[in-house]
Amino acid sequence: MRVEQVFHQQPPPTGNPYLTDPVLPSLLKRLLPSSAFETIEPDLIRLGDELVTTIRPLAPLVKEPTLTQYDAWGNRVDVLQVSEGWKTLKTFACKEGVISIPYTRKFQEHNRVYAFAKLLLMTGDCHVIMCPYGMTDGAARVMELSGSEKMKEEILPRLISPDPEKAYISGQWMTESSGGSDVSGIETLARPVDPQPGDLGPAYLIDGFKWFSSAAEGNMSVALARSESHHGTGGLSLFLVPVRLPPFPTPLSNNILLHRLKNKVGTKAVPTAELSLNGARAWLIGPAGSGVRQIVPVLNITRMHCAVGAVGGLTRCLSLARAYAGVRAVDGGKLLSGVPAHMETLARVSVLYRALVHLVFGVVVLLGRAECGVASPAEEGRLRLLTPATKAFAALTTVPAMEECMAALGGQGYMEEMGMGRLIRDVLVERIWEGTVDVLAHDLIRASRVKGVIEDFCQWGQNTIASARPKTPGLPRLNYALSQLPSFFRKTYNPLMGRPLLSLFAQVAAGVFLLEHAIWAASSGGTDEAAFARWVAEGGIEVSLAELAALDGLGAEGVQERIRVNSEMVAVPEKAKL
Repeated sequence: MRVEQVFHQQPPPTGNPYLTDPVLPSLLKRLLPSSAFETIEPDLIRLGDELVTTIRPLAPLVKEPTLTQYDAWGNRVDVLQVSEGWKTLKTFACKEGVISIPYTRKFQEHNRVYAFAKLLLMTGDCHVIMCPYGMTDGAARVMELSGSEKMKEEILPRLISPDPEKAYISGQWMTESSGGSDVSGIETLARPVDPQPGDLGPAYLIDGFKWFSSAAEGNMSVALARSESHHGTGGLSLFLVPVRLPPFPTPLSNNILLHRLKNKVGTKAVPTAELSLNGARAWLIGPAGSGVRQIVPVLNITRMHCAVGAVGGLTRCLSLARAYAGVRAVDGGKLLSGVPAHMETLARVSVLYRALVHLVFGVVVLLGRAECGVASPAEEGRLRLLTPATKAFAALTTVPAMEECMAALGGQGYMEEMGMGRLIRDVLVERIWEGTVDVLAHDLIRASRVKGVIEDFCQWGQNTIASARPKTPGLPRLNYALSQLPSFFRKTYNPLMGRPLLSLFAQVAAGVFLLEHAIWAASSGGTDEAAFARWVAEGGIEVSLAELAALDGLGAEGVQERIRVNSEMVAVPEKAKL
């Protein structure tokens, strides 16, 4: 039999990613003023068409970068080459304004929602191009807040430029082999030197080794280095490090060497390098010794980029699974969309997707308000709590849901050309970038110790519950979970409670955001109230409550015994036996 004679599955329809999204259009209509929505939505529709017709076909052209360290005569050149597909994506993202939009403040605090809506739509087709742009976004914010006047005049306009010919890309050089999220062990040293013409601030020479440096093709980076004599984090300062001098031309200069490109599980197109700084000239950002405090705005923004990146991967996988269910026939002609068990699985993924989108954009709203100086103290507190929790929870939950979407396509989903395997590998990194889940759980607990912040969070949730229809399914369960949060946060002396507490906190927050939308959408019908009820009943709140109650019930001696048994179960080899 000839291959042309066998059955060939009809491809699922390719719809506009914005118009076919089950959550985003309605959510933006609620979150944005009508005047802004009338301008923004046509641009998102145009972007959706552009992604389908122009960007998606580029996938085969996006290749792994290469590094040539020596020329034919043995000279060290460190030529980094990225694929033409990657260059096209960089140009596309820059022109779309993924960095410039938040800083124009055209729609004031709503610009953040606009920019992150674009990022959500673009993630599935843009091969982690948002990684370097996320770090550039963070660098722009720290320049805006703490940069010298020269930095604000010469560097900030380039970081936020929508013109690819003028725009700069910034890296973020924190990670060293002595520690990932733990920056207290940073070994890179900075020593002050005499000023020179063209300096953008107090000048230093930096020596050190950065173990994981994404956006290695960038023009500059923000980097932590030890400028004071203190140990730990107290002696760290933040610096602007030009990759090339002067001012940012090619080829590579400024005494920086690229030792190798990282061979990662995913994010293959992103050039990530091990690099050394050997007397690299750099300029101090903010006061000396305040590096950790100065880097917080960068981390807040990049963590939200990670969260949106994780949910954006799920966006694409779920859209493929939904479309496939409408064309794939089984059991003698019945479409998958008519198979109850199949649709039950996709509905569970869809409820999670709704919860995550509402959670992420609820935080994005707070971020925009904080940046524009219109957030209340209670909103500032919620933003501080929700940023690490949202990033960690999105990273924890999206990959299993993406795997369900892959399985929903059967063997076809497992084929590389479908793109779902790449997306899963790419999203896996979100559990590591900008803090692992346990590190972020610790950060949430630290943020919760600010007086009154948990109480303000609970009051916000209770106000939302009070404004809902009294017989809304799920209200009592959400109210109960909300009431338990203060007690559990007071018991965080138990070192085992961090992760389940983070999950419960994120699940409750997502429930409140879903409820806000269900209240708004009540008059228009739809499935918003049902999605809220299902999330509260099935989204993991009960599991997290039970896990926390069990850990709390152990008592101090029981906790120590569990820690001891954990060590025995894991059985870490002794150093001498390695």
